[in-house]
Amino acid sequence: MTASQTTSAPVRPALAARAPEGLAILTPERVRTVKVLVWVLAMLPFARLMYLGAIGQFGANPLEFVTRSTGTWTLVMLCATLTVTPLRRLTGWNWVIRLRRMLGLFAFFYGLQHFLLWIGVDRGFDLAYMLKDVAKRPFITVGFTAFVLMIPLALTSTNGMVKRLGGKRWQALHKSVYAIAVLAILHYWWHKAGKHDFAEVSVYAAVVFTLLAMRLWWWWRRPAAR
Repeated sequence: MTASQTTSAPVRPALAARAPEGLAILTPERVRTVKVLVWVLAMLPFARLMYLGAIGQFGANPLEFVTRSTGTWTLVMLCATLTVTPLRRLTGWNWVIRLRRMLGLFAFFYGLQHFLLWIGVDRGFDLAYMLKDVAKRPFITVGFTAFVLMIPLALTSTNGMVKRLGGKRWQALHKSVYAIAVLAILHYWWHKAGKHDFAEVSVYAAVVFTLLAMRLWWWWRRPAAR
């Protein structure tokens, strides 16, 4: 569901040579095994929430606990998705491309839960109240915008949609993941601004900045970009 799903620039031989031989090339069977393991790992936060809910361990403020958890894991999955291309370029592990779509869809999965908690539980599906919130609270505005931008990426994540849209248009659409990542950081940053607690969000901001800066550097280094 992200621009990271598109075909990346060829891996430089010098970089590919650094990758451990056992990981540089995986058989289709091993790739499927890795995908299953990643799927299980990505589902663990959701399973944990279900377990804690079942035993009544959400704490004094259940809504805040679950909302914070789903928001955090949305950002984690976005970072994981954006990591795929740099990882491939730096290691030569071409098979990691096969993980991008799943990671992107998990970002949407947790983002959808985060959104439904806000609109359904927090705002009681009151559309007027929701729009007022979006208009008056900057951190809600950018968070809402990020989620809206994620919807078309999730809807066009299939191979069939790639063919229907055409490669160039599909790639252009999925580059909006970069804006989504920045908006997600702003959403988290402004949310923490009231408490002057920037420790955790600063880590995510540094990760996103680094991942986007690497892409910008590689784009600038292309002969055609000079």
